[in-house]
Amino acid sequence: MAQVEVEINGKKEQGFEIPLPTAPLVGVYSSNGFVMCGYLNLSAAEKLGVSAAMVKGVKTVDDLLKASIQGMTKKAEEKGVKIGMTGKEALSLLS
Repeated sequence: MAQVEVEINGKKEQGFEIPLPTAPLVGVYSSNGFVMCGYLNLSAAEKLGVSAAMVKGVKTVDDLLKASIQGMTKKAEEKGVKIGMTGKEALSLLS
């Protein structure tokens, strides 16, 4: 597993890249929410009441920051996260 530090809104947030057999598990989390790859189960995140957004087709944290948001929980949407914005834009609203 690789931990990757990223700067969002002047704050250092934590990213991770976990190699798995068919595709890596990639995400970046902050104190107020997270953006993750397609492994994210939005239904479970919704039930847990967290601010979460999902991107697809990423292999690295850098890819995640540039990728378009494909879905999000209602809590993330209430914070301004929208389909089509980049992962970095979403994280700036969640950090």
